Amino acid sequence: MCLICQRIELIKKRENPYFVKELETGYLVIGDHQYFAGYSLFLAKEHVTELHHLEKETRIRFLEEMSIVQEAIAKAFAAEKMNIEQLGNGDAHLHWHLFPRRRGDMNGHGLKGRGPVWWVPFEEMTAEPYQAKTDEIKKLIKCLLSEVDNLLEIKE
Repeated sequence: MCLICQRIELIKKRENPYFVKELETGYLVIGDHQYFAGYSLFLAKEHVTELHHLEKETRIRFLEEMSIVQEAIAKAFAAEKMNIEQLGNGDAHLHWHLFPRRRGDMNGHGLKGRGPVWWVPFEEMTAEPYQAKTDEIKKLIKCLLSEVDNLLEIKE
């Protein structure tokens, strides 16, 4: 079983502390590291490796929900810009990385100016000081859940 499927199983058992909300096509979770404050993921319910492997209707809905999720993250965490990536090289299960970005969020780490999140070395981005702590996770979830629920209510 892949790592993302394992995390989804923990959501189903109500044992995933990062879980924010279940949507029709995926699960919204807070990232376990917060180098970029508010970093979240949207995990596809179906275990597929590529977006084009989803049935057309599911794919369209998944993209729509990802758009709602990214808007909620942008609002909840005062993003000036959103970085959204679907990679899957490490975890071959369809999922989106959603990074709220702010001016200067790479300064002070040997990186000047603007650039993609992946300019930050993975070891630095996931280092202990940036690991999400229990109280922080609860605050992030509460803030994000409120925005997602508001947007879903408006869209319905």
